[in-house]
Amino acid sequence: MQPLLNIAITAARAAGHVIIRYMNRVDSMAVQSKRRNDFVSEVDRLAEQQIISIIRRGYPQHAILAEESGGRPGDEYQWLIDPLDGTTNYLHGFPQYAVSIGLKHKEILQLGVIYDPFKEELFAAHRGAGATLNSRRIRVSSANGMAGALLGTGIPYRAEQDLDAYLATLKALIRDTAGVRRAGAASLDLAYVACGRLDGFWEFGLRPWDLAAGVVLIQEAGGIVGDMFGGSEFLQTGNIVAGSPKVFQAMVRILHAHLAAAQKVNRISLC
Repeated sequence: MQPLLNIAITAARAAGHVIIRYMNRVDSMAVQSKRRNDFVSEVDRLAEQQIISIIRRGYPQHAILAEESGGRPGDEYQWLIDPLDGTTNYLHGFPQYAVSIGLKHKEILQLGVIYDPFKEELFAAHRGAGATLNSRRIRVSSANGMAGALLGTGIPYRAEQDLDAYLATLKALIRDTAGVRRAGAASLDLAYVACGRLDGFWEFGLRPWDLAAGVVLIQEAGGIVGDMFGGSEFLQTGNIVAGSPKVFQAMVRILHAHLAAAQKVNRISLC
């Protein structure tokens, strides 16, 4: 698995160079709206091309699922790529964005790399080998529950998402915590759970390329990842809860109580 991880790291760094090179040219950049409040820039596409080119050189037979170019499912190996998670942040000069690259083998997530080119922080993990930040071993926090925990989240911003349902979960979860942060790049939020900067995280309606790398990082750092009821359907639904073991368990208990109505859960799972 190490050669595959090395390829992912090389590809993430190359995409990061593209992102930083264009950082001060945002005003002249071509930007399109994929849907309301969801943007794709010229840099997204250039960074994605860089990643795919590097992977294809090393592993031309592997399938690729990427945010901007789509891809084909069904291969034994499948790469899941978000070339610039946090495009809106990037376009506004808000320094919270990252490259995210994950790999599935026979439908099991095997490795993840998340690279923050602005802070030059590289998070990396592969199954059974632990997780690192800039080559130093990382672990999830030792928080014992919700009391004093710092949580991350993503606020629904698309018209079809159920904001009221989300706000009910926010109200329920924030009560005993030290606070909730919404920074705008889910991959980095998950990486921050893995290294203990956040104690837990939840969000609805994410895409597989948003989640894949961060899931491996958290699991290899000693944390737990699940869907809103603690199950394993997060890649299918896009609804995720993650955290250190005791925080995860506490979050799932609270969320379960507020998402028990089938109609509400169904609306969220379609985000």
